[in-house]
Amino acid sequence: MTVPRIVATVDAVALLRRLAQRNGPLMMHQSGGCCDGSAPMCYPDGDFVVGDRDVLLGVLDLRLGEGETRSDPPVGADAVPVWISGSQFEAWKHTCLVLDVVPGRGSGFSLESPEGVRFLSRGRAFTPDELALLEADRPLTGRDREAGVEPAVSDVPTVVAEAADACPVPGLSP
Repeated sequence: MTVPRIVATVDAVALLRRLAQRNGPLMMHQSGGCCDGSAPMCYPDGDFVVGDRDVLLGVLDLRLGEGETRSDPPVGADAVPVWISGSQFEAWKHTCLVLDVVPGRGSGFSLESPEGVRFLSRGRAFTPDELALLEADRPLTGRDREAGVEPAVSDVPTVVAEAADACPVPGLSP
C-alpha cells in the first residue's frame, strides 16, 4: 500500500480540469511564503522552475473521481505534479496535504486567480503506521525527476469529496 502525500477534493480536481483545458498541462508548487503567503500555486507545466532539492509530493490524476484509482499513470494534461521546497517539506513531512478550493481571490501568479476561487492547502498528520510506511518510500526530488525517475502510481484513492473526508475534525467524526 502506498501512502499519498497529497490528495485533492473533487472541487480542486474540477478546477484543475478547467484550467488544463485552457492552459494545457499544469503543475503546482506549495509556496513557502513571500508575496503569496503559503498558498498552493498553479502554473502551466514548466513555467515554474523546480529546484534540485524540491520534493514531489505526488502527481494528481485528473482522470480520477472520488474514491477511484487506476493502475496506469496519468500523462499530459491529466497529470499534475505537486511540488514543495525541500526546506518546507522537512517541516511538513509528517503531514498529508489536502488540496482544496475556497471562494476568494487567488494569487496574481496562480492560474485560478480570475476564477473567483483560490486553492488552499489543508493538512492531516500521518498516523504512526503511515509514517513507518513513508520511511521506506523516499520522496522524489527535482534532481530525481530530471534524471527520469517517475513516481509510483497510488494504489489508494487520492480524490475525496470534501476536505473533511481527508482531514476530519477531531470530536466530530463518528
